[in-house]
Amino acid sequence: MRPATRLTAMLDRQTTALIRPAIDALARVLVRAGVGANALTFTGLAVGWLAAAAIAMQVPLAGAVLILVSRLFDGLDGAVARQTTPTDRGGFLDISLDFLFYPAIPLAFAIADPGRNALAAAILLAAFVGTGTSFLAFAVIAAKRGLTSAAYPNKSFYFLGGLTEATETLAFFIAMCIWPAQFPLLAGLFAAMCAVTIATRVIWGWQAFAPTGAERRDKRESTR
Repeated sequence: MRPATRLTAMLDRQTTALIRPAIDALARVLVRAGVGANALTFTGLAVGWLAAAAIAMQVPLAGAVLILVSRLFDGLDGAVARQTTPTDRGGFLDISLDFLFYPAIPLAFAIADPGRNALAAAILLAAFVGTGTSFLAFAVIAAKRGLTSAAYPNKSFYFLGGLTEATETLAFFIAMCIWPAQFPLLAGLFAAMCAVTIATRVIWGWQAFAPTGAERRDKRESTR
């Protein structure tokens, strides 16, 4: 792992560890109240889309508050699942709805001020496609090979880190809401960080998924 990606992965894990006691305590209250993890996942997406709507209507500070609330629900769903019964359905929903939330924020800034923000938002959205694709492609092949991640043992699948983790994404989204006039600069910087993440994941995938002995034998036999 490169020094920069090691640092950000450590930052993301340390942030998670810092807030986990409070998240777990609140999750216990929700479990006793009968609130399910999937309901929290859907609620987090709904609040996230409300944040995007607020930004699109040029109320970015309200959007910042709603983004924080949305990510609180995103943390709570996993905590509730761990205290009850984690399911494959819940893991699928968690990652799928996350990928429906993240692009909504750059899109909202483009709607709020197309002349200033549209190009930067398009570049950032393209970068999101790259990070999301590399993330999921690695997870699929890792599952096929039975690989697990010691760094993220509570995830439903192999969680491959990078320079742009949840902590960094949240920080940039909040910064964009606080300084909306600087969105093009912040979006460009974050897109560059995403590009580093994509390149790193491609390199990791190339190294981690080198052909096994069985695959080499199959290839030799198929060419005979």
